[in-house]
Amino acid sequence: MIRKRAIAVLAACAAAILPGSASRGAEPVQGMQAVPARGANEGIGPFRKLVIRGAMLIDGSGAPPRGPVDIVVEGNRIASINGAGTPGLPLRPDREPRDATQEIDATGMYVMPGFVDTHGHNGDPQKAANPSYGYKLWLAHGVTSVRGVGLYWGRPNASLDDKRRSAANSIVAPRLFAYLALGDAWDQGSIDSPEKARAWVRWAAKSGYDGVKLFNAEPRAVTAAAIDEARKQKLGTVAHLGQSGVADVNARIAGELGLGTVTHFYGHFESLLKNGRLPNYPANYNMTDEESRFAEIANFTDQIVEPGGPEWRAYLESQLERGVIFDPTLNIYSASRDLMRARNADWHDRYTLPSLYEFYRPSRINHGSYWYDWTTAKEVAWRRFYGPYMRLMNDYKNMGGRVTTGSDPGYIYQTWGFAYVQELEMLQEAGFSPLEVIQAATTNGAHAIYDPKGVEPPMGVVRPGMLADLVIAPENPLHNFKTLYGTGFERLDKDGKVERVGGVRWTVKDGIVYDARKLLEDVAAMVAEQKAARPAS
Repeated sequence: MIRKRAIAVLAACAAAILPGSASRGAEPVQGMQAVPARGANEGIGPFRKLVIRGAMLIDGSGAPPRGPVDIVVEGNRIASINGAGTPGLPLRPDREPRDATQEIDATGMYVMPGFVDTHGHNGDPQKAANPSYGYKLWLAHGVTSVRGVGLYWGRPNASLDDKRRSAANSIVAPRLFAYLALGDAWDQGSIDSPEKARAWVRWAAKSGYDGVKLFNAEPRAVTAAAIDEARKQKLGTVAHLGQSGVADVNARIAGELGLGTVTHFYGHFESLLKNGRLPNYPANYNMTDEESRFAEIANFTDQIVEPGGPEWRAYLESQLERGVIFDPTLNIYSASRDLMRARNADWHDRYTLPSLYEFYRPSRINHGSYWYDWTTAKEVAWRRFYGPYMRLMNDYKNMGGRVTTGSDPGYIYQTWGFAYVQELEMLQEAGFSPLEVIQAATTNGAHAIYDPKGVEPPMGVVRPGMLADLVIAPENPLHNFKTLYGTGFERLDKDGKVERVGGVRWTVKDGIVYDARKLLEDVAAMVAEQKAARPAS
């Protein structure tokens, strides 16, 4: 429970972080609702001194859990981590500090660094017009930082508005890092030369963006110039190495050019072909037809070198030497191997907006809704595809490469927050130990964002001096990541009765404590309201 010292103190704290410019709204994206200012009842803090009492700590560094500990937070920084007693014995009474403004009784709970989603998008007018929907679902699942690649399509400068307001804690949202697709949002023509690419990157840096998203549609010289200039400007780079340009720049070549992060699977297998430079597509293949594109991707499994063989290792060693980060987004394609499971996930009824669920359904227009005739054979091919792809990620991690957790939510039956927890589960399926999964979700994500800036990450590990971005969960996620889902997890209690446990209890972002259950209730209300407004089917 949270012990409230005085209601007046909490009201004053809430009001103190909503003054002046921080409380004003931003112009909404066309067709989107404005992100509302954070209400006085949405999160409490930051506090002069917050103490999280009696918790087990998984600090994100890869170290094993330890506890019980008291974590002292002053303002928005972790001040100290103190022993709270001896395992197996009652907690030591009357522990310092005794002058806390606020306390959280986390006895028997687990504290981790706030999770980092390294591949995030917000909604759009068609599927989720209220940006708070995704932001609250992220926070409700412990995600305190999101690398938006980009957050909005169509009006990307809105990402900067949300980034500013989130930094001021004037909206309910994770910490936001705004990346922009090469060429977007400026009025000086297309990026058709290396010089234009460099000019655009300098403009993006001056505008306040954190990094560049590359889609591999430009000639190699343009891509190379954009990556090089981004490094000079201390911007991060992420590439979705799409099929339209992968013949010229695959993941190996992108690494040689200095790319920071390869996201998704694109470009990896094209770097590992065994019988040619280009994938062997069937004669009737049509890249623009998404069912054709996504179905044939799974057949790359038969075209690559032997997993674990010398060519495989040479590829990974070259990426490791250059410090390339892999952001696999395993979850976003998981419906391809089991459409029925994805379509009927536990959370859809209460937490997936009807407009979003409609977007997921078969459509020749909506991106990622490629279920025109999704057969058993296609699912089997995807199950086979995941084997070498997961092994590639696990082998890279074992060699010392950084692998992060990105969820790419809002597509292919993957709803915000829930998709992120599924990514944790799938990394474990890939061979990561639970501690390695937590490290990928915290420390590695923080480095992916801050290393390009040339500074040590201020978050990603629970340690004195770090930002107070924390996840507090009643169940041990190392035992079962399913207990992090907002829908909880069913099991038998000691009396043989079915009980539902889990879900994140509190998410702390920048020293502000959010009740994860209340965030979920807010989302459920949005879903119920939209359902009530729709005509009965």
